[in-house]
Amino acid sequence: MNHTFLLEIGLEEMPAKIIDPSVEQLKNNVESFLNEANLSFESIKLFSTPRRLALMIEGLAEVQPDDVQMVKGPAKKIAQDAEGNWSKAAIGFTKGQGASTDDIVFKEVKGVEYIFVEKFTKGKKAVEVLPGITACITSMNFPVSMKWHTHSYRFIRPIHWIVAMLDQAVVPFEVFNIHSGSITQGHRFLGKEVQLTHASEYEHILEKQNVIADREKRKSTIVNQITDLCQEKGWKVPLDNKELLNEVTDLVEYPTVFFGSFNEDYLQVPEAALEVSMADHQRYFPVRKQDDTQVFLPYFIAVRNGSEDQIDTVIKGNEKVLAARLADAKFFYQEDQKISIEACVDKLKRVSFHEKLGSLYDKQERVSVIAQILANEFDLSKQEKDALNRASEIFKFDLVTNTVIEFTKLQGKIGAILAKEKGEKELVGDAISEQYLPSSATSELPSTKVGTVLSLADKLDTLIMFFAIGQVPTGSNDPFALRRQAMGIVRMIENSGRHFSLKNLMNQIEEALNINVELKAGVAQNQNLVLQFIKDRIDQQMQLSNESGGLPFDIRQAVLKADQDDIVFTFDAALTLNKNKDTADYKATIEALTRVSNLADKASEEILVNEELFEKDSEKNLYLAVKQTKNIFSHTIDANKRYQALKELSPTIDNFFEENMVMADDEKIKNNRLAMLKSIKHLLITFADLSQLLIK
Repeated sequence: MNHTFLLEIGLEEMPAKIIDPSVEQLKNNVESFLNEANLSFESIKLFSTPRRLALMIEGLAEVQPDDVQMVKGPAKKIAQDAEGNWSKAAIGFTKGQGASTDDIVFKEVKGVEYIFVEKFTKGKKAVEVLPGITACITSMNFPVSMKWHTHSYRFIRPIHWIVAMLDQAVVPFEVFNIHSGSITQGHRFLGKEVQLTHASEYEHILEKQNVIADREKRKSTIVNQITDLCQEKGWKVPLDNKELLNEVTDLVEYPTVFFGSFNEDYLQVPEAALEVSMADHQRYFPVRKQDDTQVFLPYFIAVRNGSEDQIDTVIKGNEKVLAARLADAKFFYQEDQKISIEACVDKLKRVSFHEKLGSLYDKQERVSVIAQILANEFDLSKQEKDALNRASEIFKFDLVTNTVIEFTKLQGKIGAILAKEKGEKELVGDAISEQYLPSSATSELPSTKVGTVLSLADKLDTLIMFFAIGQVPTGSNDPFALRRQAMGIVRMIENSGRHFSLKNLMNQIEEALNINVELKAGVAQNQNLVLQFIKDRIDQQMQLSNESGGLPFDIRQAVLKADQDDIVFTFDAALTLNKNKDTADYKATIEALTRVSNLADKASEEILVNEELFEKDSEKNLYLAVKQTKNIFSHTIDANKRYQALKELSPTIDNFFEENMVMADDEKIKNNRLAMLKSIKHLLITFADLSQLLIK
């Protein structure tokens, strides 16, 4: 007979962003607990609101299965004396297993005989096992936890009640001085305390107490109410902000959607500031017109944690709060319009970037130098170079504006708006707005070449300079988000399709930067660390970039250990190998090339190939084929064409090995053949370290 088990932890209101990961953590803990206890179940359904984390286990077994094990004891020579009498060790072992010496059997393990007894453990009932679930609660961890009253324990918020029911019966246990029971709490204002008579009625009973415990059902309710309201008003449905929708879902137990309005004068404020004021500060959904213009309208949509009772009062209160926010935004923006860009840039001299790296103005100066170097690699037009030079001179200016100080999320965006208002070119403004992109491993990339180069220069400066002062991320410690910066560099260069040596770029940057001697030395000393750090991010990106769930480990290692540091070529080479790995000739190609690499390690670097020492046509044919392959490599950076050239070279290599003994008795012949193989390896390693590849 299967059963239903309910566990609910009732708390003070939790932060919205903590709720979903916390209930998932609880589920994982409980799942592990049941599996370890060998207590089978069919499914686990989750429930969560700001005041509760809960789960319902359906199809829970009534009892653990009985367990029969053969338990190994001491070796036979220890368990018995010469006359066959049982030793104290054997007797003690059997007693410990609840058996007697009559139950002993002998089994051989790796050539040695041991004594064994059969141990039978009767399965416990679920009601006996479930109190151990307390460890699933007490072992939970959170980004921030708290203590309350005089207790020493910590949790995300104080626990007020616990429901633990196996069908109709309470499963008794205690957590943090709170005893489990069958009483749950309805909505803080619209519900009341209610006693459950069966675990399965949990969701239905709470709905009667104005709590929608199912998170997805609560979210659907919000989506439907917002959609209906927008269709009625002719507004665009503002549900593209998934993060806001999720947060609002976790802020309420019983959602009621309403709309309010604000003074049209506030529409003079940039839309970005309006959106932050509404969405980030107040958790409101901004409203736009449902047409091609999609212009901002002086309305907002919000979600109340309650019913429609006295909704007019709620609307007025929310309108009043938002009006104050928008008034601040308007005031700050109007004040910023009065200040020149040059004045803001001058203020950057007094704002510290890092105590060892100077001010934001100093950073801006360094980025300007790096941007000019990158401009050549990206073949910018004169117009784009002019825009890049101007943008790199001013791109951090908005960090000292009133608007960004108040609304930090707007950095870059407000700079772009103010720059365009003050007469800067469109390309300059766009670059300023894109300087922080990409902001994560999956977020959007800059859409303009100028924005890409500026963002690259900014991130390269951050990475190089923090490594120069010894701030290298270790483990999970990365206070300056250098992994994110490096991932952004990798993604932008990969997306650009631009081929260049990262090491050469770093050398140019080191030479061009006008910094003190100590920093200069730090940049030089840590260059290889920076390059390896970026390679690690390439590896990470390759694990994400392939549709099949990431490129294979051996292929990633092969291209990352190649003797080249062209990011775009590294990705292309990996994709080329991955595309060809299942073809009929892949195995033969890689085996031939790998054989060359292995033997080439015996060659001397000083000895060059001498054609006069060739004894057979197969040697000459390989020599000519290698020259042709080198010519292809020198004229194309296309990874696929290079692989095809190597594939065409492999039969000639096989023929060479069939007809020639590389390690010939004649020292000159041997060294000449090894030198030819060495020249091939030099070519191969610029493509990939093929010895890393696994072939079937």
